[in-house]
Amino acid sequence: MAVAVCSLKWEAARTGNQRVVYDSDGYHLVRFPYEESEESYDPWGMHDPGKKYPDPESGLIVPSHDGWGTLSALVFWAPDSRPVEYRARFVRDPLGASTGYDSTATTDSAPTGGNQFRTYMWQIFVRKDTPLGLKVTARAKGDVPVPAALTLAEFKLAVHTDVAVPD
Repeated sequence: MAVAVCSLKWEAARTGNQRVVYDSDGYHLVRFPYEESEESYDPWGMHDPGKKYPDPESGLIVPSHDGWGTLSALVFWAPDSRPVEYRARFVRDPLGASTGYDSTATTDSAPTGGNQFRTYMWQIFVRKDTPLGLKVTARAKGDVPVPAALTLAEFKLAVHTDVAVPD
């Protein structure tokens, strides 16, 4: 079975801080630069280098094929006493440019002591040219978004392009 892969990484220590800005859905679309120093891998051209970091489009993976997609993410938050909850979700077309905003796999968790380290995984059918994004939020009491600092993020897509169907 053929697999097309895109793996993105952003790290504050290498690229500088990422300003957390919440969209109208109360989530921040995590952005990713186009530099090899960030250990990104994109031989299928699913992360358009024409969209410069930190533009919102730099947060997108655009599948190169239709298929069964395995999405995974890693998010590190800096210590912050304000959040009482951390959430993440994968979103089809997070900027509303093609098929319309469609979130899936929203996950929430309570803070632990110190930094907040989270991993996420979800599997969905993906469509060529329907962008995908990783969106996150830190929430204070009263469900109020808090612009807590991210320190590292990774976002990956593996598209299994040869999905068997019954005869």
